[in-house]
Amino acid sequence: MSERQMQYDQTVADRIIQILADQALLDRADVSMDDTLDSLGLDSMGVVETIFAIEETFDIAVPFNANAPQDSGFDVSSVRSIVAAVEDLIQRPG
Repeated sequence: MSERQMQYDQTVADRIIQILADQALLDRADVSMDDTLDSLGLDSMGVVETIFAIEETFDIAVPFNANAPQDSGFDVSSVRSIVAAVEDLIQRPG
């Protein structure tokens, strides 16, 4: 992985960590890549608000169904999985 790609990835991760910290009312230093949304104290409404914030920040459409999150095709099981899913959406053409 090139240094530029690592910087880009870190930027995406940093922005997502900040969004999650804001939604969970935590300091961003208290959010790690291995945290789950439950461990951050985010309830279902917090998850939905997080998805909206991610969509707005990255100008993407997140395939997330709050009624059936496990069937959404957008993995919200951890901060790391959210970062990976957002990076994938950003890199998709069109």
